[in-house]
Amino acid sequence: MTTLNAPTKIDSVIDLLHRDGGATLTELVEATGWLPHTTRAALSGLRKKGHPISKYLRDGVTAYQITAVGI
Repeated sequence: MTTLNAPTKIDSVIDLLHRDGGATLTELVEATGWLPHTTRAALSGLRKKGHPISKYLRDGVTAYQITAVGI
């Protein structure tokens, strides 16, 4: 019997960061239910695991996005 693991909150964060417009801190907090400082720590953890995350302004708000490397 094969069991599939349910997506985790960090999986949701990664999915949001892969979107064309990336995600703002507010969007990430709303999707996970985490506090802002916990969400920022998760972003740092993803960077340490090798995810290339860029930060930019989107409509005057900081947004984060996983960027492609080696293209």
